[in-house]
Amino acid sequence: MPRLATLTRLRATLRERFGHAEFRAGQREAVEAVGAGKDTVVLLPTGHGKSVCYQVPAIAAAADGRGVTIVVSPLIALMQDQVDQLEARGVSAAALHSHLDASGSRAVVDALLGEELALLYVSPERAAKASFRRLLARVEVALVAIDEAHCVSQWGHDFRPDYMRLHELRSVCEAPIVALTATATPRVVDEIAQELRMAEPHVVRGDFRRPNLTFAVRHARTAKARQAELLAELERAGLHDRKGQGRAVIYCSTRKTVETVAKALRAAKVSVGYYHAGRTPLARERAQRSLAEGRTRVLVATNAFGMGIDMPDVRLIVHYQTPGSVEAYYQEAGRAGRDGAPARCLMMFGAADMMTQRRLSGTSGSAALRRHRADSLAAIEAYAHADECRQVLLCRHFDPETEHEVCAICDVCLGESQPTHSAAAPPKPETESLPEDALAVIVEAVDALRKPVGKGSLAKALRGSKAKALSKLGLLSLPQHGSLKHYDEASIVAAVEQLLQAGRLAPAGRKYPTVWMPGKPIRARRASSGTRKAPSLAAALDRYRKRTAGKLKWKAYMVFQRKAIVAISQAQPTTRDELLLIPGLGPAKVERFGDDILELVRKFR
Repeated sequence: MPRLATLTRLRATLRERFGHAEFRAGQREAVEAVGAGKDTVVLLPTGHGKSVCYQVPAIAAAADGRGVTIVVSPLIALMQDQVDQLEARGVSAAALHSHLDASGSRAVVDALLGEELALLYVSPERAAKASFRRLLARVEVALVAIDEAHCVSQWGHDFRPDYMRLHELRSVCEAPIVALTATATPRVVDEIAQELRMAEPHVVRGDFRRPNLTFAVRHARTAKARQAELLAELERAGLHDRKGQGRAVIYCSTRKTVETVAKALRAAKVSVGYYHAGRTPLARERAQRSLAEGRTRVLVATNAFGMGIDMPDVRLIVHYQTPGSVEAYYQEAGRAGRDGAPARCLMMFGAADMMTQRRLSGTSGSAALRRHRADSLAAIEAYAHADECRQVLLCRHFDPETEHEVCAICDVCLGESQPTHSAAAPPKPETESLPEDALAVIVEAVDALRKPVGKGSLAKALRGSKAKALSKLGLLSLPQHGSLKHYDEASIVAAVEQLLQAGRLAPAGRKYPTVWMPGKPIRARRASSGTRKAPSLAAALDRYRKRTAGKLKWKAYMVFQRKAIVAISQAQPTTRDELLLIPGLGPAKVERFGDDILELVRKFR
């Protein structure tokens, strides 16, 4: 097949349209293969910029008069997001889908036939139609890109039958095919190449390590235990109110559980939305937009949420119920920490989860397919019970030929993983009854507190822990810190509960249970001194970004990303040429928003 573009040309397109000087690891190999006209399978983890691997060659090819790129994408919302982002960069793109009325569809077809488009997004169902193939026969096609390509494989976790007909597009165009996915085992990669009739495809496998993600598993068998664990995780991440930073997504296997968990979080005064396929399109859109715009910071959802969602600051992903496969888990967990900052991925596990997944997967299909489903469940169960580095296990699942380094931050590496038990009920920890002098130490410690704290945090401090979280609560400066180091944590917690029952301590806090002295007033927060924090350039840029996004009906990151705000604040550019050096802007955005940005910089110099 003919070459689409040289690497030099592709780099120039990346710089001009995306504002980046160089491709990321994995991207360069992919765009070079696609630019050379080779059929290519791109296997890159979630958040590693797979779309760039076809968008850059597509833009370069269209600019050089080589034709349009057809992108097959499984979700309308995902298509429209991509189109909006491309248009924001000055690229002519459109989507042809069922939500368009007759005039809208006609306008897209006219633009295609008029050779006005660099990229056209369509669903797999539309791409499989004979009428669409007849339409494509009338135009020059430079490239066919198939996103979420694991849907081609019946061994993948999101099989879509119409994906298996996409090879029929080759009957009307000889363009190279690039298939992209974040989650495919070697077996699935082979089937993608086979089903799409690829000719000696070049396979690009990225590095599946996510060094900023902390993976953990908790064995919780009851709804009460799961809810308590979830609230503790949200508090730990600073996501229980609207004042912190970041977002959380809580995944559940069923719609009923989604609604139950959302209701429980609301009862705990957590600002939360929920999302599943049983809600109306408008309700789903509102829930997603509320999370994107920061009105809610926690979303409870089924796996219907997330594909193509690009939220950089998701600090916590919790799988409230175990998903049906390692592939599904890693794809959803990989939506955390896309900005490179630390994030946590917790999976809760219980025998009931396996029963739920068996019910959801059903008994249909061939014997081989049923066996594959059973193997997938066995793999995720083995992950839950493993005593080996979580990140190594995940990377090995997708890339078994490579030796992977331990992450040193997961629950196993830190020695925090829970031992698993085969008994129906978890064994209760044996606790030691504390003598009266130890009980008196606990009461004295609570009396010395500046504010109420949780039983677990108090117990850790009395045992001598120096964790940073305890410092924020003022527990490291307690005179009683480390006084009960000879007792285990469970015994100290049991003693606190004993003191609560006896009335020597009192519960406090409506949202999270904490302990305090009976009758002792809780000091209010100090009133503001009246001096306000001076406004910053970063805050002004963020306000401008949100205001502009509202006017254009875009998402805020489509105007420019947070990392651009940081770079502008540090560099303080004074000319458009200097703005072009800011990563992630590019000429189209500098042309559109540059003067406004420079005016803000001048105000804060």
